Amino acid sequence: MEKKLNSFWQQNRLVIKGAFIGILTLLLLIPMAFISFLVNDREQRHNAAYKEVSSKWAAPQTLTGPVLVIPYQVSSKDEKGNLQTEIKQAYFLPDSLQINGAIQPEKRYRGIYEVILYRSSLTMQGKFNELNSGDLKIAHNDWLPGQAYLLLGLDDMRGIENQVALKWNDSLKYFNPGIPENQVMKVGLYVPLPLDISTFDKGSFGFNIHLKLKGSGELNIVPAGKITLVSIHSPWNTPSFIGSFLPDEHTVNSKGFNAHWTIFNLNRNFPQHWSEGNYDLDQSKFGVSLMLPVDMYQKTMRCIKYAILIIALTFTVFFLIETSQKNAVHPFQYILIGLALCIFYTLLLSLSEYLNFTSAYAISAIATIGLISVYASWVFKGKKIPILVCVTMLMLYSFIFVLAQLQDLSLMIGSIGLFMVLALLMYFSRKMNRENYLATKP
Repeated sequence: MEKKLNSFWQQNRLVIKGAFIGILTLLLLIPMAFISFLVNDREQRHNAAYKEVSSKWAAPQTLTGPVLVIPYQVSSKDEKGNLQTEIKQAYFLPDSLQINGAIQPEKRYRGIYEVILYRSSLTMQGKFNELNSGDLKIAHNDWLPGQAYLLLGLDDMRGIENQVALKWNDSLKYFNPGIPENQVMKVGLYVPLPLDISTFDKGSFGFNIHLKLKGSGELNIVPAGKITLVSIHSPWNTPSFIGSFLPDEHTVNSKGFNAHWTIFNLNRNFPQHWSEGNYDLDQSKFGVSLMLPVDMYQKTMRCIKYAILIIALTFTVFFLIETSQKNAVHPFQYILIGLALCIFYTLLLSLSEYLNFTSAYAISAIATIGLISVYASWVFKGKKIPILVCVTMLMLYSFIFVLAQLQDLSLMIGSIGLFMVLALLMYFSRKMNRENYLATKP
């Protein structure tokens, strides 16, 4: 019986060992799944730290306006014939709006986590030309221009760092906190602007506002002008332009970025003035996000997606060496090699939270390659085999690193690389069947 088992093993040892390696490769996906959960958990902790710091500083900001609000009265009779008067608002946007801004980023830390905050200095200037209130079909006597006010919308009032003043033609006024009841915005500032009934419809009103505003992550602007011109510069050199409009012109280099937008009223989905209807101005907002130069969690997850490739190819290299050297590798030794390949990702995750991703990847890869190469020297009892294993794994980890850096080209480069790896494996295994498998048959 024992002879039959030995004979069966000798005749089918390559098939059995190959099946074991395949099953082990699939089983190692289980610890890789747990490592993926660990990456997600660390990313959630990073996001929680970001929200905690932002809650004590200021949230991402959206600047809306200015919007000129002029109340008017609507008279009607109830069922008993009594006269009732209701106060409503009409909204006017500036004919021209120019915003020049400078953003100064600041890095803060919550434990080991880095959070990007900013301070900005914004200058808003423009003009309201003829209001053309007759377009709204409101009787001239129903207007209440003496109760007019100007709105300026913000997302987080804690970000204001100066006493915001409004230069309205030749007069100087200061904004008040809070927003009167209206349908345009809920958070921000307002300043009363009593207008003369005889001139408000035909007048031309210039304005200038200087605002020092701090926030976190993003700065957005709503294009309120009939023509909106926005220029923003910052020493931050990894911006992401977000929202409904990309810059017409922008430069990004090691010294920072400059961006310029030109938005027309025809580019957005709300009019220059209205009295009826509720428009969502935020749908047309645009701006810039101060992105971290390295998102280690996304790149680590990208590397984990290629884990099965590294595990399978490493096992294949050992299997080919085993068959060519006729020096059997114990199944337990394959398990240890597989665990070493898995620990690479925990090393990468932990180091990338303290170092940049490239350094963390290099240290983790060198440690893993060195460990497995030394182990190969113990298993195969030679000097050439560990060098072969080291060079092969070095090329493999370098290839995965390149794929982790790429986004648009990762699929094409990955496909070409896999094709070349498969071609090499087919070349080196071309004699396996004749010399190793048939030679074992009685």
